Amino acid sequence: MEDRRGEREALTLVARKPCFSLPTACPNCIPAYIYLKLAKIPFTLEFNLIHPDSDQIPFVESGDYVAYNNENGGVLQKLKDDGIVDLDYEVSGIPEWVSFKAMVESWLSDAVLYELWVGSDAKPAHKIYYSDLPWPIGKILYYKQVYVVKQLLGITSENAERREEEIYRRATVAYGALSARLGEKSFFFEDRPTSLDAVFLGHALFTLLALPETSVLRSKLLGHANLVKYAENLKSEYVDASSSSSSVPQSDPSSSASKRGPAYWSSKPKNKPTREKTEEEKKFRRRAKYFLATQVVAVLIFLSVIGGSNGEVELGVDDEAFDYE
Repeated sequence: MEDRRGEREALTLVARKPCFSLPTACPNCIPAYIYLKLAKIPFTLEFNLIHPDSDQIPFVESGDYVAYNNENGGVLQKLKDDGIVDLDYEVSGIPEWVSFKAMVESWLSDAVLYELWVGSDAKPAHKIYYSDLPWPIGKILYYKQVYVVKQLLGITSENAERREEEIYRRATVAYGALSARLGEKSFFFEDRPTSLDAVFLGHALFTLLALPETSVLRSKLLGHANLVKYAENLKSEYVDASSSSSSVPQSDPSSSASKRGPAYWSSKPKNKPTREKTEEEKKFRRRAKYFLATQVVAVLIFLSVIGGSNGEVELGVDDEAFDYE
């Protein structure tokens, strides 16, 4: 594994932008960031601001190599399968470890999806995904994602209350089991970090920092002092330590989707000096405008489709949800 890494160029993690005091606020991106930090792999962090509904993000690239989040079980599994970095080689055969990770990636992931898109107002989702898009497009894409999430979670107007109770019940069970497993240890298994730590720490930090104080899920997590202490300790060691020496840069959309990282290893985002745009960047910006236009067309088609449906899945969103300051 070490030889394989040495042969490659520097890694670049492309994620969604930082906010809520997180290096990347996307609940799918923060585990990938933490995984590389736990593995002590130097990497460059770049941000994609123009594809809010892309399931390829986060992705890791190095030279001609790319590991997308929508293939082979996600970006972490892809990195392991391809021999880039594997924190799980000592625990992947332990049934209890497999069960705990599946519980985090299903029950707790569903709970975050529910809170972000259904159980709270639109402000956190807008800040993470849509604040860099024109307001009407961001608003419509939000409604579209609410519809998609309700379908994914199997929520209809008839079963909404029952599904909410089930989602929170499973989250409660998951937190209780994780708390009992962790005890006072630093990591969940073998006294060393694994991808279970990456996915749960990402979940915990997102829940504690990005969800509002009125969040039911947040209050349930706060009820387990050892899980909160665990999140605080690892955040201080692996997240805050890497970002305290420099402020988080404002990212240019063109810097994250089409460019590779520099030839040297670096764990800090780099601000680029002001310079005249190249032809490649101008072309990329033209494509970004085309992307926005195609999104408008896609949304109009989406609205026409759901307008003619039987209404089993309702959006349940008012205009007040987007009353941003």
